[in-house]
Amino acid sequence: MLCEMCKQSQATVHLTEIVNEQMTELHLCETCANQKGAQVESHFGLSDMLSGLADFNKTQETEGETASKACPSCGMTYEDFRKVGRLGCAQCYQTFKRSLGTLLKRIHGSPIHLGKTPARLVKPAKSKTELAELKKKLDRAIEDEAFEEAARLRDQIRRMEQQDQQAKRKASGANG
Repeated sequence: MLCEMCKQSQATVHLTEIVNEQMTELHLCETCANQKGAQVESHFGLSDMLSGLADFNKTQETEGETASKACPSCGMTYEDFRKVGRLGCAQCYQTFKRSLGTLLKRIHGSPIHLGKTPARLVKPAKSKTELAELKKKLDRAIEDEAFEEAARLRDQIRRMEQQDQQAKRKASGANG
């Protein structure tokens, strides 16, 4: 797409303006956008965002133990990850698990990867996350010997699992 002002260069800046509920889009090259007074930050990538989040999420544990730890498979350190914004190999996830947990929770909303879910199945994915959280709470309640709370959580987990089973049977009956 060509710049709407100079009609010569490729449009790389896309401005959207909404005034009185009317949306106007303007597609400009970087030079014309600068002339128009738009603040243009160039070359911001996903790795920049991830490394920024990693910096934002520094903990004392990251500063000490993890910062000096290196992946046994590829040799990458957590400091390298913070600079580059991506991990070196699959083993890095295990090596830096403690530090990545809170970072992944900030990015994805959960430290547990559940995969992508079609829009029509969003509720079951949500219930999987809730179920995993309830099971963690149950484990903690048992460790703390809070048996009444543990019994309540156990019953809630059973109800959710039964609802999931019923939903699956209903879905397989509809598809069959």
